[in-house]
Amino acid sequence: MNEFISREKRVCAANYDPVPIILSEAQGVWVKDTAGKRYLDMMSAYSAVSLGHGHPRILKTMMEQASKLAVISRAYYTPYLGAFIEKLVGLTGLDVALPMNTGAEAVETAIKASRRWGYRNRNIPANKAEIIVAAENFHGRTTTIIGFSSEEAYRDGFGPFDGGFRTVPFGNAEALEAAITPHTCAVLVEPIQGEAGIVVPPEGYLKQIREICNRHGILMILDEVQSGLGRTGRWFAFQHEGIKPDGLILGKALGGGVYPVSAFVATRDVMQVFNPGSHGSTFGGNPLAAAIGLESLRTIEDERLVERSAELGGYLADRLKSIRSNMIKDVRGKGLWIGVEVDPSGVSARQLCLDLAEEGILSKDTHETVLRFAPPLTISRDELDWGLERVERVFLRRTQAV
Repeated sequence: MNEFISREKRVCAANYDPVPIILSEAQGVWVKDTAGKRYLDMMSAYSAVSLGHGHPRILKTMMEQASKLAVISRAYYTPYLGAFIEKLVGLTGLDVALPMNTGAEAVETAIKASRRWGYRNRNIPANKAEIIVAAENFHGRTTTIIGFSSEEAYRDGFGPFDGGFRTVPFGNAEALEAAITPHTCAVLVEPIQGEAGIVVPPEGYLKQIREICNRHGILMILDEVQSGLGRTGRWFAFQHEGIKPDGLILGKALGGGVYPVSAFVATRDVMQVFNPGSHGSTFGGNPLAAAIGLESLRTIEDERLVERSAELGGYLADRLKSIRSNMIKDVRGKGLWIGVEVDPSGVSARQLCLDLAEEGILSKDTHETVLRFAPPLTISRDELDWGLERVERVFLRRTQAV
C-alpha cells in the first residue's frame, strides 16, 4: 500500500472510501497525482470547484485579503461583508442573507428560520413545527439533517433524532400537498437531487410547490448548495421554472474552490425572526470569506460561466446519450451536471470510476449505479471532448467485455 494512503488510513477516521489516487496539485480543470499523471476533473469537488482549481482572480483576492484582515468575528463591523451580501441578494432576487461556512450549516440555519417563522406567523404550538422534505434527499450530515434522511447508513447509530419532518416522494406535488397539516411551516427540497443520482423532477414541479406554499401560507425553501451558481445553466435552478422561493441555501461554489463559504438567503419577512444571539458562527461572514465570496460571484458573472454551463451542458448530455452501450440506462441532468445511470448487473459505477481514472478522468459514483459528471464551469469545448472520448472508450470496452 502506498505510504500516503497507509498514513491517512492509520490516523484518519474511515468516514470516506476514496478512489485510490493520490492527488498533489491542480490548475484549472486539470489535476496531477504524486507520480505526475494528469487527470481531467469531471467532479469539481461536488461543485465546490466550479471556477476551476487555483483561479487567478480568487487566489489574488485571497492573498490580498488574508494579508490585510482575515478573521475578526461578527462582534465587529468590517468594510467587506456588506458588499458581498449586497451582491448575493441582488443575484437571487431575495432581500437578506445570513452567512455561514458549510452547506450543512446553511441548511440548519434555514431550518431554524423556518421553525421560528412558523411559530410567529402561523401560531403553531411550541415545539410542534413540521417541515416537509423529499425522500432520497441529501442536505448534509448533521444530526438534525440525517434524522430525515432516507439513507439508513446515514442514520444508523446516530439517534435519537429530534423529529419535526414529514417525508414525501420527490417530484410528487400531490403527495406534498396532502402532507400539509396545521403544524407545517415549510417545504425544504433540492430542485435537482444530487446525491440521489442527479434526479430531475417532472417539469413544473417547482412551480407546483410554489403554488401550494402560497395557497397554504407556508415557506418554500430550496437547497441549491450544489445546483446553484451556474451549475445547471442558470444562476439558480429555480429560474428554469420562473419562480422564486422564500429561502435559498447556497454554498460550495461560493467559496471559489479555496475556502468554505455558505449562506441562507431569504425574504426580509423570514429573516426578521433572527435577533442578536439567536444564531451565529465564529467564522461565518469573516472578511476573508466575504472577499472570496464576492470575487467568486463577480468571476462567474464576468466570465459568463452560467451561459457556458448551459451551452456545454447540452453538448455533454448529447454526447453521453450517443454512446452505444447497453450498460447505460439513463442520462439526466441540467447544464454541466449530468448523471449516467448504469446497469449494475454488468459493472458497478464504482468500477467504472476506477476505469475512468486509468484513462485520466476523475468522476464519482453514487449508490453504485450512477456516475456523476460535473466539471468546472471553466472547462473548454476541447477539454470536454478530450474527456468524452475517454468516457466513451471505457463504456465501449466494458460493454464488449460483458
